Amino acid sequence: MSKKELESNRRVNDWDFELISQSNGKDVFYQCRGEVMYDDYHDQMPEPSLWKAAIKLEGILFKEGYKVEATHSEKGWVEVVIN
Repeated sequence: MSKKELESNRRVNDWDFELISQSNGKDVFYQCRGEVMYDDYHDQMPEPSLWKAAIKLEGILFKEGYKVEATHSEKGWVEVVIN
């Protein structure tokens, strides 16, 4: 399967993911930021609807031929990393 050209923005489930390319194209990912939320242990976690959108985008990109992984970090950020 040939890879589709990456779009600068992808809208999934009403969330807008922006394409980021860093380190001369070595680090490429889509990112989106939601509300800062906390689990029962007071660890930061992604907003549930944003996380579902990230998982959906991960599936879309996989079907387009990319090796991808949805991750999240602090302060409400979710990333879909393209390897």
